[in-house]
Amino acid sequence: QVQLVESGGGSVQAGASLRLSCAASKRTSSNNAMGWFRQAPGKEREFVAVIAWRGSSTIYADSVKGRFTISRDNAKDTVYLQMNDLKPEDTAVYYCAVGRRPYAGRSSADYSSWGQGTQVTVSA
Repeated sequence: QVQLVESGGGSVQAGASLRLSCAASKRTSSNNAMGWFRQAPGKEREFVAVIAWRGSSTIYADSVKGRFTISRDNAKDTVYLQMNDLKPEDTAVYYCAVGRRPYAGRSSADYSSWGQGTQVTVSA
């Protein structure tokens, strides 16, 4: 099973930027879609973004479209989430996940391995 380690979270003020990284332990991840989800306190985990195995296509949640950008470097087995113009409602624990197939969607059922998460806190 692929192990994932997220990094790059932190506490920032509204309008700031952060870049999250997720490093995979195995090359397997380069053949699969990679996604980001988040979970705010008291809320269910929600989809944020996904990128196909070659980076040829991406999907974003409406709430982050135009502000967040997902990318991947298969040579480094790493996926990134560039987050710009952060808002207090972006506060959550962010998780990366490996898709079961080269393409994946918004459902958590499309993903087989999950990281431990990294905290992002945005203050007003």
